[in-house]
Amino acid sequence: MAKVEWSAGIDSVSGALSKPGSNPQHSCEKMLLGTHRVAETTNPNCNRLYLRKQVKRSTMPSGAELDVRQRFAAVSAAVSERRKDLSKITTDQIAFREQKDQPGGCLTMTKYLWKLEGEAYDQAHPRG
Repeated sequence: MAKVEWSAGIDSVSGALSKPGSNPQHSCEKMLLGTHRVAETTNPNCNRLYLRKQVKRSTMPSGAELDVRQRFAAVSAAVSERRKDLSKITTDQIAFREQKDQPGGCLTMTKYLWKLEGEAYDQAHPRG
């Protein structure tokens, strides 16, 4: 495995450094991904670079996958609207604090709102 040495002032890099895109003039054919491991270790070389070729999908999305995409889009929009709804902010914050320390409780407000809106979507759209 190659060792990565960074210039002065750069300690680590994490995430996609370049991504293949739909516009061939402004993208590359491969993704360059940098990772930095933060776990305790005796090895000081915790940076890694990976190249990944662009993948073309060979099949059409299944009905179940399209349903999952539709659910995600609907719940995401509902969470976004709920965050802006002044009539629900205070009650949501109180309910979030009450459930946060319970077993199985959501630790972040975002997760809590996704859980609420996901359950509401599932009740309105029962699966066969």
